[in-house]
Amino acid sequence: MLNVGCSPSSIETSKFPPAQIFHAKDYPPVDVAHLPIPRYDLLGNRPYNRFTVQTSRGCPWRCDFCASSVMLSQRYRKRPVEHVVRDIRAIQALRKHPFIEFADDNTFVDKEWGKELCRQLIPLNIKWFTETDISVARDPELLDLMRRAGCRQVLVGLESPSAAPLKGVEMHADIKAKWVHRYADHIAAIQSHGVTVNGCFILGLDGHTPDIFQQVLDFSLEHHLYDVQITVLTPFPGTPLYQRLAQEGRLLHPNRWDLCTLFDVNYIPKNMTPQQLKQGMYWLSERLYSAETTEQRRRPFFKNLRQRVPV
Repeated sequence: MLNVGCSPSSIETSKFPPAQIFHAKDYPPVDVAHLPIPRYDLLGNRPYNRFTVQTSRGCPWRCDFCASSVMLSQRYRKRPVEHVVRDIRAIQALRKHPFIEFADDNTFVDKEWGKELCRQLIPLNIKWFTETDISVARDPELLDLMRRAGCRQVLVGLESPSAAPLKGVEMHADIKAKWVHRYADHIAAIQSHGVTVNGCFILGLDGHTPDIFQQVLDFSLEHHLYDVQITVLTPFPGTPLYQRLAQEGRLLHPNRWDLCTLFDVNYIPKNMTPQQLKQGMYWLSERLYSAETTEQRRRPFFKNLRQRVPV
């Protein structure tokens, strides 16, 4: 953006290099065991206290819609736990009570490593959020350590409340479709430990009909999801999803990366029209995020939390 009073002719455009495209595959993989401390000091004067720290990079699962697995094409990598602690201490030197967001795609793939991470976080007395998959619910020891270490919420990609639309979405082992029948139990297990779940749903999968909007609303209420994230299926460039929709002639505006917002419809759904998907998103948003529905979803969590005996 030009400064007020500046004319285009007064700018020395020759100083700006031509646009370039950088491809990760042209460079060696990042060695996450040797990352320096980020320049958190550049963020120290912000009016809010949220800081990001990476504990791992990538995800071992291969969901067809996932752009992260395209950008981070190398194998799943974990940082040394002591380096994560080092970075958090650097943040604490700047801000007395920071809230830490672990900027990972799937933090607790390695449960034993995750337990050690939590053990070393406990003395730091911080509060934090992360993204992981629903399998954390199958390890009560890990859940207890997460709570004791200050975990306040996990964001989990549920994608759909039923199995059929998830068939083939995860391309390695079809784990999304295999896990869905345990969603209710797993959500309850996580939240019973005082850690809230932000359940994420993708609207417009090939198996979805216009009934999906009511289904997501009903599921969120029935299973007391503390937070819910809804997005539209989005064909990001380079993903298997984009390639498939292009081959099937279902992209509405090819190469329109400005429509990769997670909320714009840029493809033809299989069992509804683009307009039905768009209107359904609006309909669900109005009901899902109303004050009444939010309170109804969250009330059981606080009731159970009051009944817990502190450890």
